[in-house]
Amino acid sequence: MIEPPAMEWRLGKMGITLVILALVVVAALLAGRWAISNHGPALLDWGDRQFGGNSGYRLALAGGSYGPDPAHRIEVIVPAQTEARLRPVVVFFHGGGWDSGQPGNYRFVGRQLAREGYIVVLPGYRLGSAGRYPAMLEDGALALAWVKENVARFGGDPAQVMLIGHSAGAYNAAMLALERQWLGRAGVEDGFIRGVIGLSGPYDFYPFTSASAKAAFGAVADPAITQPIHFARGDAPPMLLITGDRDETVKPRNSAALAKALSAAGAPTRPVIIAGLDHVDPVKLLAAPFNRDRRVIEPVLAFLASRCRPSAPVQAGGR
Repeated sequence: MIEPPAMEWRLGKMGITLVILALVVVAALLAGRWAISNHGPALLDWGDRQFGGNSGYRLALAGGSYGPDPAHRIEVIVPAQTEARLRPVVVFFHGGGWDSGQPGNYRFVGRQLAREGYIVVLPGYRLGSAGRYPAMLEDGALALAWVKENVARFGGDPAQVMLIGHSAGAYNAAMLALERQWLGRAGVEDGFIRGVIGLSGPYDFYPFTSASAKAAFGAVADPAITQPIHFARGDAPPMLLITGDRDETVKPRNSAALAKALSAAGAPTRPVIIAGLDHVDPVKLLAAPFNRDRRVIEPVLAFLASRCRPSAPVQAGGR
């Protein structure tokens, strides 16, 4: 039997490796929508670790707690390089229809933003029957009180705090920014939130049609008080409302309606409605390899920088 030349064998092995890598990439691309739709953000997080690399960030706190309930979990992800000055802070509230989700599965958001120079905080909150309105807002406010008191020890600036949320998390972020009572009850001063980014958020969704919305808000005597649009005000923190024109879960009109109400109140706002994106895409495009599509991350970074300019982005390998 004649053995193939060594160079041919090496090229053959390389070719097989490239084919396998290509198949993995294709599988990840196909799985991205399935991952979030089936409450599987952990799969997106796994893919982000494989394709985004492990440099440029550090998990500074895992399994932390900001309150007495087991759901009051909190994590902090920071840039790998330390600095003498404090960095701006981004708090990300996860989605999941107020009945599922956990902060650790969204570390890909933290990696993305930590590499850009931000301190990123990922809080959990009560879900399901324990998390019915207003529990999710009470928990969010308690988490922000924790940020105010503790983020400096992780290198974060408590005077520069911004919120991001996806879906149900976008609702939480918007309500915390618009309805003053929640932060006030937690001992956090008005004006603490410097800006809000909502991804695929529900802001004007009464009457309740989805099972998750009925479960979370259906027992409220006056449903109007659950709606962010009801609290639009001229001195609200600036908001970036991103949604996809193919979102069938939370219709894009939610972002359009809140932007219109804010503008009418004296806080000029316009929604960013991105063609071809569905409900899960705005958060999916924050994870590698999907973040090569820059239609979400670019406006997100531009908005954050306009509110609180971070340090120079970390040059991470494998990005």
